[in-house]
Amino acid sequence: MVSAHSDGYLPGTVTTSVKILVVGSFGVGKTTLIGSVSEITPLRTEEVVTQVSEGVDDLRGVDAKRTTTVAMDFGRITLGGSLALYLFGTPGQRRFWDLWEGLAEGAVGVLVLVDTRPGRLEASFEVFDQLELGSQLPFVVAVNHFPDTVPHSADELRTALDLLPETPIVDCDARDRASALTALTTLVQHALDVASTEESVPAAVAKEMVS
Repeated sequence: MVSAHSDGYLPGTVTTSVKILVVGSFGVGKTTLIGSVSEITPLRTEEVVTQVSEGVDDLRGVDAKRTTTVAMDFGRITLGGSLALYLFGTPGQRRFWDLWEGLAEGAVGVLVLVDTRPGRLEASFEVFDQLELGSQLPFVVAVNHFPDTVPHSADELRTALDLLPETPIVDCDARDRASALTALTTLVQHALDVASTEESVPAAVAKEMVS
């Protein structure tokens, strides 16, 4: 099993690194999650939301948000002292989705953040459409909890998002490091499980993903 504990980066201890994509609709918590777990100062490409977004981006439920990622977020977390996860967060607005293909290159899996607050789950539908069009990578769905999050059962979410029975769904608080780590390690373990049947992860990498 993959260990959820990070001992931090120590020179010479990391033997394998893997790339993880973190995706989701605008305002779902991608930047927050990467910032909460990264052992390095995360790279962010945030800009102030301007009137350009009006009528273009879906701001329902996140109208108070003042900044947005326009290229990517980047962070790193080390698991078990030897496995480094390089986290690449994608922009949430559709007009920046052309960047996804390049960011996904070389990734072993995708963490999809969703928001179940009123009117927000629908914003995730296009995200899953984009995943189907641009990538065959294994993914895990993480429900990011906000103060007014509406609870749904896994079966309800699976139906609403048209997910396969084997797609893992986890609860997550992107602000909480332990919670975010659990979501990420669930993804790594899922990618490893898929690799054992579909060889979607190189064998050398899969071997190092087990601790």
